[in-house]
Amino acid sequence: MELTEVKIVINSKSENEDGTSLQPEVSPRLCEIFHKAVELIGRRWTGAVVQVMLGGAERFSDIRGAIPGISDRLLAERLKELESEGVVSREVQAGRPPQVAYRLTEKGRGLSPVLDSISEWAHRWPEGHPNLAFDKA
Repeated sequence: MELTEVKIVINSKSENEDGTSLQPEVSPRLCEIFHKAVELIGRRWTGAVVQVMLGGAERFSDIRGAIPGISDRLLAERLKELESEGVVSREVQAGRPPQVAYRLTEKGRGLSPVLDSISEWAHRWPEGHPNLAFDKA
């Protein structure tokens, strides 16, 4: 096997040739929006609820059954929060007894790549979770 030399050059300049900054501008408003989004999906169980719903679960009992350890009270609270943020829609279906279906809105389905990235990161760096046992196989 032949070895090839690779040269890596790091650009340490902070400005373009025309004098404009290479650093993106971050407005304070953007930070507020980012913080609100992280707070929403970062609440306990919220990411799990959305992940299960992305998999097709629509009924309260199906969502609860797919998330070990979540209480009815906390699931109801999270679904109400997600509904108020426009991430989940709630539809009461006629019948005896009436049934409720929860569905992700377009905004909610937009979280799919976000949660996929978080999942990928979590599986790539399992040692960051010292209290969990991961199968290294």
